[in-house]
Amino acid sequence: MLALQSEAAQQMLDAFLPAGGSGKTGADTETGASPKGQGTDWNEVTARLVAMWQDFAQQNPALAASGMADPARWMDMAGQWMGQFMPADGDAGSQIFTDILALWESVIGQFMLATGKEGGPAGLLGLPRSDRRFADPLWRDNPVFAMLHQAYLMAAEQIMDAAAKAEGLPPERKMQLAFFTRLLTEALSPAHFPLTNPVVIERTLETGGENLVKGMSHFIADLQAGQLTHTDNKAFIIGENIAATPGKVVYESQLFQLIQYTPVTDKVLDVPLVIFPPWINRFYILDLSPKKSFVKWCLDHGISTFMVSWKSADASMADVGWEDYVAAQAEAIDVVRDRLTVPAVHTIGYCVAGTTLAATLAMLARRGEAEKVASATFFTAQVDFSEAGELKAFIDEQQMAAVDTLASEGFLDGRYLSLTFNLLRSPDLLWSYVINNYLLGEDYKPFDLLFWNGHGTNLPARFHREYLRQLYHQNLLVVPDAITLNGTPIDLRKVETPCYIQAGREDHIAPPQSVWKMTGQFSGPMEFMLAGSGHIAGVVNPPEAKKYQYWTLPETGPQTGNKKSKAGSARALPATLDSFVEQAIENPGSWWDHWLGWIRDLDDGETNATGKRKPGGRGDKVIEDAPGRYVRG
Repeated sequence: MLALQSEAAQQMLDAFLPAGGSGKTGADTETGASPKGQGTDWNEVTARLVAMWQDFAQQNPALAASGMADPARWMDMAGQWMGQFMPADGDAGSQIFTDILALWESVIGQFMLATGKEGGPAGLLGLPRSDRRFADPLWRDNPVFAMLHQAYLMAAEQIMDAAAKAEGLPPERKMQLAFFTRLLTEALSPAHFPLTNPVVIERTLETGGENLVKGMSHFIADLQAGQLTHTDNKAFIIGENIAATPGKVVYESQLFQLIQYTPVTDKVLDVPLVIFPPWINRFYILDLSPKKSFVKWCLDHGISTFMVSWKSADASMADVGWEDYVAAQAEAIDVVRDRLTVPAVHTIGYCVAGTTLAATLAMLARRGEAEKVASATFFTAQVDFSEAGELKAFIDEQQMAAVDTLASEGFLDGRYLSLTFNLLRSPDLLWSYVINNYLLGEDYKPFDLLFWNGHGTNLPARFHREYLRQLYHQNLLVVPDAITLNGTPIDLRKVETPCYIQAGREDHIAPPQSVWKMTGQFSGPMEFMLAGSGHIAGVVNPPEAKKYQYWTLPETGPQTGNKKSKAGSARALPATLDSFVEQAIENPGSWWDHWLGWIRDLDDGETNATGKRKPGGRGDKVIEDAPGRYVRG
C-alpha cells in the first residue's frame, strides 16, 4: 500500500513539475496546450505553507513539538498497532500477496478494456469493492488510484477481520479492539492525504495550490482552538438567531439557571413542562432555529415550558457529583411547582439528564414525593448499561485513569468530550471535514446543529468519574439500593410515574436495544416509541420537516407490564425490542404530535396564560432575559 502511495505521489509531483522539476508549470511544448496550474510557482506555494507552519510552531512550541500534527508519527503508531494483527505465518502472507496480485490484474484488465472502447478511457465501473469515500470518478479513471483505493479497502477488510477473530478477550475488550482498529484503518485511507487523493490533486492544480494554503489556515486555527471546526461559527449569535425563543431566567443556582419561556397562546395546559437537557452539551439543541425548535413548538401547542440551562463546570465545581445533579433536578421541579402553585409538573430528560431523571424519580418515590411529577419523558436515555454501545470502548480502568489526569483542575474540558463523540461517527464528523476543509480548502457552511455540536461544556471531575464508574463500568443503577443519592437509596422498581420512552433506531450513543431495557425497570404505565434516525435527528424532528418516521404499537394509550395506568387501560409491552419492532406500525414524519397526544391524555386541563404564567410581568422578579448567562459561558 505504501508503495502505491509513493507512485501516486510521484504522479502528482510530475503533474506539478512537468518540466522536470523546474517548480513552475507552463504550456505543453508539443501540443501548445496549457495544463492545469499554468504559471503556478509551486516552490512559492510550498514556501508559503512552510512559513505558515513555522509561524505557528514559534507561537505554540509545545503543541508543535508534541507530534500531534506529524503524519509520520501517526503512521508509525498505526503501523505498530496493525502489525499485531497481520499474519505471521508464511502461508497467510503468501495468500495476502496472491490477493493483491489478483486485485492488480483485475484492475489493470478492466482499465485495458475501458481504454479499448471507442471514445477512450471511461473509468472502471466494476471494481471488486465500493465505498462512498471513493465515489468520485477520479478514483476510477486512473489505474494507479483505482488500485490504491482498492488495495486499501482490501487491507482494511483483512485487518478488521483479524481484529474480529482475536481470541482470548472478554466481549468488552474485543469490542474495544474492533472500535479502535476501525478508527486506525479509517485514518490510513488514501483519501486523507493530499498526495494520494486524486480529487485533492485536481483541486490543487485548478487553484494553483490555494486550496492547500487555505486548508493550512483552517488546520492551524483548529489546532489553536483545540477542536475541529464544523461550521461557520460567525454566522450564529446566541440569543439572536439561535437559542432565541423569548423568555426570562426566573431562578439561578450554582449548577443551573431556570428559563421560563413566554407563552404565545391565551390558554395553556394546567401542568407545566420542565425540560432537563444533558449538561454535556448546551440546552439549545432543543431551541435551534425557530423551525427546528422543540421549545417553540411546545409553546405553540399551549404548554407552559421551562428549560434548565446547566453551568459549564470550572474549578469551583470540582466536588460536584452525580447526586448534586439529581438534587438540582428535584430543586427545579419544586421551584416550578411553587412558582405556578401547581401540585405536579411534566418532565423531560435527554440522554444523561434522562438517566439522572430516572434516578430522581426513584429518589422521590422512596421519599414519598412521587406525586410531584405527573409524567416523565425520556429522550434517548439509558439506565441499564450492559449494552451501551461503542461508547464503552472509552470506559476501562486505564482510560478512566487517563481522563483523571486531564481533569487535574477539577473539571474535564468539553473539547475532550466533543472529540470522543466525534470519533463515534468519525466518517461524518471527522474525516469528511479533514478532506473538505483542510485538503480541498472549502469554506465552512453555516449549520445551526453543528454550531451547537462545537459549543462544548466542561464537566465536574467528580461527576464524570462517578458516572462512568458507577453506571457504565459497574452498571449499579439497575441494582436495587446499590446507589444512595442525597441520603436516599434508590430502586428504579419504585417508580410508578407514567413514562414516555423514546429511542433512536440508528442511535450510536444510546443504542435502541439499550434504551429498551428501561421498560423492564419501572413499575408504572409506559409508552415506548422508536424514532427514525439517531441521537439528535431522531429527537429534533419537527413535523413541518416531514422527515423520517417513528414506530408505535398498533393501539394507542399508555402501556405497562404489570400495573394499571392512571391514564387508561393498561396493556403489556412485548418482552423484547425485536418483538416490539415486529408488532409496531410505522408512522411517517415526526413523533412530536404523538407525544403531545400522550401528554393531553394524562391531563388536558387548561388555564389562562396570565400572572406568573407570563414571566417578567408586573411584580414578577426575574434575573435576566433568556437564554441567560450560563449558556454563553
